[in-house]
This record gives sequence, structure tokens and C-alpha cells, in this order.
Amino acid sequence: MHIWVDADACPSVIKDILYRAAERVELPLTLVANQPLQTPASRFIKSIQVSSGFDVADDYIVQQVESGDLVITADIPLAAEVIEKSGHALNPRGEFYTPENIRQRLAMRDFMETMRGSGVHTGGPAALNQKDRMNFANQLDSFLAKQKK
Repeated sequence: MHIWVDADACPSVIKDILYRAAERVELPLTLVANQPLQTPASRFIKSIQVSSGFDVADDYIVQQVESGDLVITADIPLAAEVIEKSGHALNPRGEFYTPENIRQRLAMRDFMETMRGSGVHTGGPAALNQKDRMNFANQLDSFLAKQKK
């Protein structure tokens, strides 16, 4: 199993949790971004810089992901593609995207995009808080423990 991170918009605190987890369970962790990233020196952690452009990092992740891999992303269309390839997708708030919930999430995303396109101010997501960070860490730990069995 490999952990992939859609790193351009991934909060630093979530990356820190991932760095520690990759070291602890000795799993490869790859951060993919449009800009250079600083990562800890580790044989398990690396970053890949892709060219800038819309969805370039997402496309790279989809090309690389294999069945059973875990992708960390808040990007719902990317999560849908990962699930199609039998991968797992977890957002930075600790919510797994699943075959059961991804269609509804895509529909809501598209609806909100239509609302914004028509001039309705929908606001953005709330700032990541301590509860979100704890939820992410707990979900990640639980997932990784299940994979070791």
C-alpha cells in the first residue's frame, strides 16, 4: 500500500500527521504538488512536483494509484476517480469517501458550483480545527491498523 497526498491544498498540520504515520508504520508516502515542497528526510517520504495547471497533480495521482492505496484529498472528483480504481480516499477532516457516499458528494459539489456560478455567495469550508485534526489522525490510525492485519 502507498499513501498519496494531493498536497497543494493539504494543511501543514495534516502533512505532519502523515509524516509521523509513514515513519511509524513504514509505508511509502508521496506528496504531489504544483510547487516544491519541503519534506522530512526519510526513506518513506518523498514529494513530486508536477507542472502547474488545472488538475495536473490530480491526474498524476490517478495515473499512479493502485488498488488498496490511500489518497488524502479534499478534491471530490479526485476521490471519485480513486474509488473507481479500488483505492481509498480520506479528506483532511477525517471523512472517508466511499462508493456509497461519493455520488451524493459529487452531486452536492456540482450543485454548490452551480449556485456560485449564478452569483450566490456560498462561503467556503470552515477552518480546520482541533476536532478535525483529531478525527483525521484517528481515522488514519484506524485505517492503517486494519491494513496491517
